[in-house]
Amino acid sequence: MTRRNKSDELKDERVQRMFDSSVFAGQPELNVGMVGHVDHGKTTLVKTLSGKWTDTHSEEIKRGITIRLGYADVTIFKCGTCEGADAYSISSNCQKCKTASKQVLKLSLVDAPGHESLMATMLCGANIMDGALLLVAANEKCPQPQTDEHVTALQIMGIKNLVVLQNKIDLVSDEQAKKNYEEIRQFLKGTAFENAPIIPISAFNGINIDVLLQQIVEGFERPKRDPESKPVFYVARSFDVNKPGAAPKEMNGGVIGGTLKQGVLAVGDKIEILPGYEVEEKNQKVWKPLRTTIVSLVSGGVNAQAITPGGTAAIMTQLDPSIVKSDKLVGAIASHVGQLPQLWYSLKLEPTLLDRVVGAKDKLVVEPIKMGEILMLNVNSAATVGIVRELAKKTVVCTLKRPVCAETGSRVTISRSVGQRWRLIGYGTIKS
Repeated sequence: MTRRNKSDELKDERVQRMFDSSVFAGQPELNVGMVGHVDHGKTTLVKTLSGKWTDTHSEEIKRGITIRLGYADVTIFKCGTCEGADAYSISSNCQKCKTASKQVLKLSLVDAPGHESLMATMLCGANIMDGALLLVAANEKCPQPQTDEHVTALQIMGIKNLVVLQNKIDLVSDEQAKKNYEEIRQFLKGTAFENAPIIPISAFNGINIDVLLQQIVEGFERPKRDPESKPVFYVARSFDVNKPGAAPKEMNGGVIGGTLKQGVLAVGDKIEILPGYEVEEKNQKVWKPLRTTIVSLVSGGVNAQAITPGGTAAIMTQLDPSIVKSDKLVGAIASHVGQLPQLWYSLKLEPTLLDRVVGAKDKLVVEPIKMGEILMLNVNSAATVGIVRELAKKTVVCTLKRPVCAETGSRVTISRSVGQRWRLIGYGTIKS
C-alpha cells in the first residue's frame, strides 16, 4: 500500500474545495470535434456558433482550408418559457420570445482538417474529443473519402457522442436533399453510428442551428471526471505570444494549449512536459522533461485560477518562448512533477487491422504489416513515425523517430503510406 504524506492530504483537500466551490464556473464541460471531408463547412459552422474564424494561419487563409487544429468556445442558452428547439440559442436572450435565457452548457469546438494530406492532425484531434459533429455536404455524393476515414477514426477512438449534419441544404432541391439523406443513412449502416441523428442545416445561413444545440445539450453524454486523478494535459498547440522586437523584461513565457483529460491544474503548480528536449548521454540521444511553473491559465475565454477536464485551455508558463513557438511541443503531455506516464522510444503493439484501406478511392485490401515498414502512429495528441523492427504472431515492435509519452494500454492508430498519402489501416494497444 502506498504511504500518503501530509502534503498529499492537503492537496486532495484543496482539490475537493475547488470542486465544491465556483472556481470552475464558466469553464467548458465538453470538447466537441468538427470532422468531415474538406470544404464541407466545418470552419463555417464554427464561425456561426462561436463568432470565431478558426483558420488564422497565413497558409490556411491563402488555401481556404484548415491545416492546424482550431479552437473556439461556445455557450448554449435555454429559454425557460419556450419549448423544444425554439428554447435553445447561442444568445443570452431568447430568439423567439426575447426574454432572458439561462446558460445550460459551455463547450469547446475542435476544428479538425478535412484534407487527406492532414489526416495525422485530425487523428491527434480525435484523441481529445468527447463527441463530434460530422459534416456532410448535401451537394456532394456521400461518402467522400475523408468522410469515411473520419468516421472510422472516431470509432477506433471510442467516440460515442455523434451528430451528423447534412450541410448546404440551401444549395440543393428537396429531392436532392432526400437522396443525399438516404446516402448518409446507408453509409452509417453497420457502424457504431448507424442510429446517430441526422440534422439538415445551412451553416452559412444559420438554418436549424437551434435543433443542433438542442441535440448537443440533451443527447451528448457527459464523461465522468475524477478530481483526484493525477493531471494529464494533452498539448495540441504551443506558441509564443510576444510581439517581434519586445524588450526582454516585457516578454512572457511560452504558452501551451490543449485539453486536461483528468485531474486538476492550478496557477503556481510546478509541472513537467514530456518528451521535452533532446540531449546526448554516453553517445546516445535521450529526451529529458521540461520543468516549469504555471503562471496563469485561460479556459472558456477567461482567466482561471485552476482548470478541470472538459474543454480546451491555455497554460502560460515560464518556458523560453523559443522552446514552444510554432507548435514545437505539440503531442507532448504535461503533469505535476514525477507524475508523467512512461516515455517510449519504441512501441510494442498488439495490432488490429481493418479489412480495407480507409480514405483511398479504390477499395484496397489491407495487407499484413511488414518488417522494416514505415508507419505513422498516433497516440494521445502525438503523431510519430515508427519503423517495424520485430514481428510476432500477435505483436509488432516499432522503433520511434520521436518518442511518445503514454500509458500502457493506450490505443494507437496505425496509418500506412499509400499513393503518397498516409491512410488509416488499423489500430494497436501498447503492451509493456
